[in-house]
Amino acid sequence: MDLYPAFLKLAGRRVVVVGGGPVAAGKIAGLAAAGALVEVVAPEIRPEIEATGVTIHRRAFEPADLDGAWYVVAAAPPDVNRAVLAAGNARQLFVNAVDDPEHASAYAGGVIRRSSVTIAISTGGRAPAVAGLLREALDAWLPGNLDEWMAAADEARREWKRQGVSMEERRPQLLQVLNRLYDKKR
Repeated sequence: MDLYPAFLKLAGRRVVVVGGGPVAAGKIAGLAAAGALVEVVAPEIRPEIEATGVTIHRRAFEPADLDGAWYVVAAAPPDVNRAVLAAGNARQLFVNAVDDPEHASAYAGGVIRRSSVTIAISTGGRAPAVAGLLREALDAWLPGNLDEWMAAADEARREWKRQGVSMEERRPQLLQVLNRLYDKKR
C-alpha cells in the first residue's frame, strides 16, 4: 500500500484520543506539544493522563465523540478501534489506531525532531519497531550543528526571495552555504 506522508498543523484543533491506557498516554504528549486541544474518551484513565490537564470523558466511546474533531487516535482494544474507524470514516477523519493497522486510516511514524527539522519514518503499520530502530540510527547520523544549518538556510532563503532566485537554483546554492559553515571551523 502506498502512503502519502504529511505533517499536520494541529495547534488549536480538537484531537480525540480513544483509550486511557499507557499507549494513549504516550500519544498525548506529542499531540499536546503540537498544540492540539486533546480530549480523551475511555472508561478508565491512567493517572499520568489525568495529570496532563487534557479534557477527559470517563466513559465508553460514542461515535458523536468525533464530531468537530480534526484527527483521531484510537488506542483501545481492536473492537473499539474498529468502531472508532467506522465513526471516523463517516466523518471523513483520519484515524491512527496505535499498533492496529487493520483499523487505521493513518499511521504515525518514528519521529525525529531537532532544530525545526522533523523526520518521520513509516513502515505502513507493519513493523513499528523497525521504524523506531531507523529513527534512532538517523538521529545519531544527523549533524550535531543542525541549528546552524537552519539559521544559515533561513538567512539564505530570505536573500533568495529578495533576489528572485528560482527554486531550482536554491539547492546547489544552499550546499555552498552549508559548506562554508564547515570551512569556518577548519
